[in-house]
Amino acid sequence: MSSPRLPFAAACAALVLAAAAPSHAAGGTPSRDGPYVDAPTYLRADDDRIEAWYALTRALRRGFDDICGDTFCEGEFANIQSLAYRCSVHAASGRIGMCAWVFAASDEAVDPVSGKIAVRAQSWTCTTPLAPATSLQALLDALAGDAPLYAPLPRGGGSIFDGLIDCL
Repeated sequence: MSSPRLPFAAACAALVLAAAAPSHAAGGTPSRDGPYVDAPTYLRADDDRIEAWYALTRALRRGFDDICGDTFCEGEFANIQSLAYRCSVHAASGRIGMCAWVFAASDEAVDPVSGKIAVRAQSWTCTTPLAPATSLQALLDALAGDAPLYAPLPRGGGSIFDGLIDCL
């Protein structure tokens, strides 16, 4: 039997990915005029670094899942799910424009008389507290260890966990 959270999380992930897709010009084609690209697009030509990126995103998700029940997932929303960790990268310089971690959760209640289910959905976009002009390579290097959620960010920006405390 599948988890009731999976359809909700899948729908939220689809919305996040659609919102993060390239903007479209009036003619309906993607606009590629800006200097920023998604981190995997920037890293595409370098197999080692792109694998480091995907290892980082997997480790962040695992780290969040490990602490969720004791921290952020107590209280109003007990089922917070990590949807996506994304960074924009200046294609020419490799400097990060912004990194954001998107989460979603819901709170459901069954009406015992009617049998209807009331759902309150919530989402959060948590920005990583990066120092200006941080390069993607510096971020990958700094977070390459076993606990990237708590690792100090390059150039004194705190940690990704610090950004979650301010957000969730």
